[in-house]
Amino acid sequence: MFTLNSKGTLFTIEQPVVMGIINATPDSFYGGSRAATVEAALKKAGTMIEEGAFILDIGGQSTRPNSEIVGVKEEIARVIPVMEAIKNAFPNTLISVDTYYPKVAAEAVAVGADMVNDISGGRYFEEMLPTVAALKVPYICMHSSGSLEAMHQKISYSDITNALLEYFIERIEVCKKAGILDIIIDPGFGFGKLPADNFALIKNLNALQILQKPLLLGVSRKSTIYQTLGITPEESLNGTTVLHTMGLMNKAHILRVHDVKEAMQAITLYEKVYNNH
Repeated sequence: MFTLNSKGTLFTIEQPVVMGIINATPDSFYGGSRAATVEAALKKAGTMIEEGAFILDIGGQSTRPNSEIVGVKEEIARVIPVMEAIKNAFPNTLISVDTYYPKVAAEAVAVGADMVNDISGGRYFEEMLPTVAALKVPYICMHSSGSLEAMHQKISYSDITNALLEYFIERIEVCKKAGILDIIIDPGFGFGKLPADNFALIKNLNALQILQKPLLLGVSRKSTIYQTLGITPEESLNGTTVLHTMGLMNKAHILRVHDVKEAMQAITLYEKVYNNH
């Protein structure tokens, strides 16, 4: 389906893959994603890899609504020991660092991170894109609007699909000019978007194929699911799997998830139905 070049090593991805979420944070919205210690993160990583995760996404900053913004120093203190331990224990697993700070990205790649996952699409700090280009790793460019402080301020879109296409056309061009070779796009499910727009995103996800970039879908246990169903994040696995399945049918390439086993099951059944794998 696509290839990723990370520091000169080429990874070929022929069917949808799973990215497991590990949060080195005390306040991420879903408690099951948190790893309070390096030992807890290692255990979670081992389980996710055993269940089929192709990538592990490690972050030290919660981006849930009303979360506290932590600085570079604190994020490095949270992320780097976890990143280093996981990469040493599982050297063949791709590791992504979830950050919008250029310095955190550089420090993470120095200890083994293989790609950078940036919710800002390079908009919060102008050094981010040149930093990623110099690191020679793939870049996950997410759609969000507004400033760092206003990322969750809801916007009503007249046409969410066209808005995303315009955003990514511009961002991809900026990334290329900076020297980034491999770009993955993330529609930013839930970030500053109304539930109706989130559902429209899922329905029209296939339209983003025109960008000819791998597509990451991050819907796992998010508020559009649990608020719509009148449940909690802890009760949202079934709803997550439903949206994962719809995303796969609309050509999502990477599922960013809290629950690897169930996401892998969705991919297996999708492949059996559509690709006879």
